Amino acid sequence: MSEVQSVNIIMIEDDEGHARLIEKNIRRAGISNGITHFLDGTRALDYLFTAPHGPALNGPALILLDLNLPDMSGTDILGKIKAEDSPIKRTPVVVLTTTDDTREIQRCYDLGCNVYITKPVNYESFADAIRQLGLFLSVIQVPETEADA
Repeated sequence: MSEVQSVNIIMIEDDEGHARLIEKNIRRAGISNGITHFLDGTRALDYLFTAPHGPALNGPALILLDLNLPDMSGTDILGKIKAEDSPIKRTPVVVLTTTDDTREIQRCYDLGCNVYITKPVNYESFADAIRQLGLFLSVIQVPETEADA
């Protein structure tokens, strides 16, 4: 039986308090995957596309993305992740942000986000989203190579 590679959760969130709350709720929902946290978009993009342990070079990930970052817009990051020539365009992205503007929400879905959640989230809606994340995590598996079969 082949070993399923663990999905790395990448959180791009500049507010430390929100980041701790998100991680706490992920753990509370029973998800034990590793979480890599970035406070700004520049470092996050570098990791996503060029780091040896990042998803472009090292397999499956799930991205939790805040839209309001100090150095760039989360929608710019989302656009880069979901671009036609992006090596990680199939990576699920969950937008977690304080913005509940319907045009912004639609823009994120148009760019390719999988789930949009407005902060501060109450536990029930976050738990529902985490269950959806669980579904993403369960379907993101590294395909078996011929050598594994």
